[in-house]
Formats: sequence, structure tokens, C-alpha cells
Amino acid sequence: MAATTVGDHVLERLRDWGVEQVFGYPGDGINGLLAAWGRAQDRPRFVQARHEEMSAFEAVGYAKFTGRLGVCTATSGPGAIHLLNGLYDAKLDHVPVVAIVGQTDRSAMGGSYQQEVDLLSLFKDVAGDYVQVVNVPEQLPNVLDRAVRVAVAEQAPTALIIPADVQELTYTPPRHEFKMVPSSLGIDWPEISPDSRALRHAAEILNAGEKVAILVGQGARGAREEVMRVADMLGAGVAKALLGKDVLPDDLPYVTGSIGLLGTRPSYELMMDCDTLLTIGSNFPYTQFMPELGQARAVQVDSNPRRIGMRYPYEVNLVGDAAATLRALIPLLERKEPQTWRERIEDKVARWWEIAEREAMVDADPINPMRLFHELSGRLPDDAIVTVDSGSAANWYARNLRLRGNMRGSLSGTLATMGCGVPYGIGAKIGNPDRPVIVFAGDGAMQMNGLAELLTIKHYWEDWLDPRLVVAVLHNNDLNQVTWEMRAMQGSPKFEQSQTLPEMDYAAFAESIGMLALSVNKPKEIGSAWERALSADRPALLDVRCDPDVPPIPPHATFEQAKATVQSLAEGDENRWGVLKQGVKAKMQEFRKS
Repeated sequence: MAATTVGDHVLERLRDWGVEQVFGYPGDGINGLLAAWGRAQDRPRFVQARHEEMSAFEAVGYAKFTGRLGVCTATSGPGAIHLLNGLYDAKLDHVPVVAIVGQTDRSAMGGSYQQEVDLLSLFKDVAGDYVQVVNVPEQLPNVLDRAVRVAVAEQAPTALIIPADVQELTYTPPRHEFKMVPSSLGIDWPEISPDSRALRHAAEILNAGEKVAILVGQGARGAREEVMRVADMLGAGVAKALLGKDVLPDDLPYVTGSIGLLGTRPSYELMMDCDTLLTIGSNFPYTQFMPELGQARAVQVDSNPRRIGMRYPYEVNLVGDAAATLRALIPLLERKEPQTWRERIEDKVARWWEIAEREAMVDADPINPMRLFHELSGRLPDDAIVTVDSGSAANWYARNLRLRGNMRGSLSGTLATMGCGVPYGIGAKIGNPDRPVIVFAGDGAMQMNGLAELLTIKHYWEDWLDPRLVVAVLHNNDLNQVTWEMRAMQGSPKFEQSQTLPEMDYAAFAESIGMLALSVNKPKEIGSAWERALSADRPALLDVRCDPDVPPIPPHATFEQAKATVQSLAEGDENRWGVLKQGVKAKMQEFRKS
């Protein structure tokens, strides 16, 4: 029997940790690992992307939508470099991912050898919580175990760098002697909740409030029932940070929707009018959308002491698991009598959804992108997963798509990187092969990397219990979000040379690789296109011709933003007449009576 190599042991240890998928792309810097994969009969399964960056994004998507550890791998030099953007996405959105990367042979290090990059320095920031080079077999399994534990404990990316020659060495475990570090599998997590004194203080503040607002983020995802009970007792409205959009369903009458630049008017008004704020599991950074300083007394709940007390002058900062903390807090809360505050919130929410529907149904040339999201809301399967790329699609997802029940949704919340939508969807589907997945991506993101990654969908879809993975392309031949940011923030007209995209037939490409492909050119075609895609026996792509002139106007746009936009149009924006027409038509919906 052949000796066990370091590569063999790495895969064995990943299996022992319960890792079932590793997202990667091959290269000679990890040949020792690849050979071990062959001997291990592809366990854990090697999921081949079209590019290392996509491997990292797929690991992030997998981790986000399964709650499990994501693992990715790449070769030395350029392959390792390509992982960085996806790993930074994991770092900024607090997602546990372990990256295993190759390195040139130890004998060549320091000799300016081919693909020699100082990977320890390269990964020191993105994987700063734990990054280590394996120089001898005896470092294993300790460094791998620590990489896994730290990634899960800190909800962050970690990295393991294994030189190519080390991968092929015979594995010898650490011995029971000086300067050897043995290790073990598994970890049992405590349920952390704050002390009784802090809970009483928090309850005093919340009970004294007359107009209570709650802000939830992704850290509250496991505390849905507890959040709903607290909101009911306090008569509170609940706004959602973008990464927490799926924490509470949008059909609850007191849920005001997303907060921030991409947020709703009810969320903005909730924060501007409240006298008490309870933040649960959120590190929402845009403090201008939170209550004015001195306006509200505030309490924060977060499981991570590194992020507690940030963003707002909270009087009480409770470190603890969201669900456990709220369960301990609930007996101390006093149920508030029915009041006009909660009634006003619910009235504003109902009014918002009426306006959103009317805006979605406004005619455009040819399709109003809001309608694409609105038409999906009522057709979404109850167990759907939605991924969204960065760009204008994120606006409509935040404001116009209504999630309900156990639906999940996410995007690149903090890094806001383009190109994540399709690989997120693939990672979600690999981790949940029995659930339908819908991806929204702009045509810029599709041209950046989405088209190539459709081949990954083709490669794996026949393994899925539920074949439905639908990619909806917002096709407007414009890098639309940046175009609008230039208008509203810089007062500059559209710069065609940077903003206009080359024409591409996305449906034809999808059809050429065996996907169901639908070109959607008229508003009346949207509903039936969704129905066909969601009932298909294979992955589907909707090539939707959207009007780039439909403005993603924040419902709380400032005078300065409006002034800058008008100035940009006056300076000769090539789309000025379309922008003016669509802007007026959309804004008029706010003044129509129900």
C-alpha cells in the first residue's frame, strides 16, 4: 500500500471536518493535491470553476446559503492572486472560508522562480485572522484544524499555503515530544448571552420608548421568532440592513424593508422619527440613515465584541447570540398598548408597496427593470434562493422584491463587487441542490465573468435534484449604476466611452450550451417568461431588454443629489430626455391616490 502523502492527509482531514465540496481551479502548484484527489475518488468533491476568482465567490455563496464552511483552492502565483477578490468579499461580509493554495517548491524560494510570489504577505490582510505556510508534514493536522476553527469562530477567511514539494511528502503526524503540536477535531459552541444587569438596563430603555425602531442585520437570521416577539411587544417597526433582507419576510405589515441608499421610504422615516433604537446583528455602516445623534436612546445586540458599540452612541451594548439574548430580554419587556406609532408605520408600509407596484408598472423603453422584480415576487417558490450582482440590480432587489417564508437572498453587501451573482448562485445550488435559485445580474457583470460561468452551470446541473437555476440578465448596454452615480454625485453627464457596453446576445449564448433561453423584449412577456423558467427541466436564462433611463431614485434623495442630476443632464447627457421622462413618470406615482 502506497504511503499517505501530505496531499492525501489534507483531503482526509477535510473529510473529517465534514467538508463535502472544494471549489477550485487546477494548476501545477497544487498537483500533489490533485493527485491525492484522484486517489480519494473525488472526496471531497472538486467543483471546477472557470476562474479562481469564481471559485472563491462560489465558496462564499456556498457558505452564505448553507451555514457551513466554504473551501476553495488554487495554484501558486496567479491562481492564488485570483482568489483575493472573492476572499475579500468573505472578509467584509463575515463569511467562513478556508483557502488552500499552492506555492513553488521550497528549494526554489527566494530565487525569483517562476510563479514565486510572497503569498504569506499577499494573504496577510485578507486572511489576517489566520494564514500559515506548511513547511513540514508534522505541522498537520494542527494548522488545518486551526484554519477551520478560526474561519468558523471569526466568520472570516483563513488561508493555508502548501509548497508543491511538501504536498508530495510522506505524511508523518506530530510526535509526542518538544516543539510538536498535536491537534483534534470538532468544536462545541457555547450559547452566549449577556448578564442580568445589562439585560435589565436594556429593558428599561426599551420600555421607556414611545416610538421604537428595530434594525436587523444578518446576525439576526437565526432569531426570526424572537425578533417578531420583541417587535410585537414594543409596537416597533423593523428595518432591514441589506444583508439582513431575508431575516424577516416582507409581508409582515410592520417590516419597513431595506435601509440606506438602496432602502425604502418607510425605513428612512422610521429612523428619522423614532425615539428608541434596538439594533440586532447588524454592522450597518451608513450612519446618516440612522437617527440623528441625541434623537434616540439605543441598545445593540451582537455576538461579536469587535463590532459592538459601533456606528451609534448605544447606551447598552449586549454581547451575545441574538436569539438567546432576545429570549432572555423578552420577560423583562412591558407590552405596549396599541398606539398610533405602530399604526402609522403599517400605513406607510402599505402605501409604499402600492407606490412600488405602480412604479414597476410604468411604461419604459422597452422594459421597466422594476417590473422584472415585481413580477417575480408573487411567483417565487417558497423555498427559493435569490442572489444578486452589484449594480442597478441591487437597487431593485432591495426595494421591489418581496421575500416571504423561508426564502433566502444575498449579495456582496460590503465589498459590493461586480461579478459575484452567477458564482454565488452556483455555490448556493451546489450546497442546496434541491432548492430553486434565481440570479439577477447586470449585463456588465455578465460580460465581466458571468457568461463564462454559465459553462459551470452546464457542467454540473444534471447532478441537481431540482434543475432550476434561473439567470435574469438586465440588458441595457450600460454600466448603469455608475452612470447614475456620476449624475447624482458628480453632476457629470454619462461618459459614453466608459459606460456603454458592446451588444451581446445573452440568450443565444445560453441556448448554445443547452440552457432554456428566453429573450424578453416586451413588458407583457415578463410574467410568462418567469413561469416558463421556473417550471423548466433545466437551467434557464432570461435576456431582458431593460430601459437604462429608469432612475434608481432613492425615496429620500437629497436636494444636492437632485441638483447634481439636473446639472448633469443640462451638460449634454446623451440620455437626458429619456431620463427626464422616466423620472417624472416614476415620481408621479407617489402623488396618485390609492
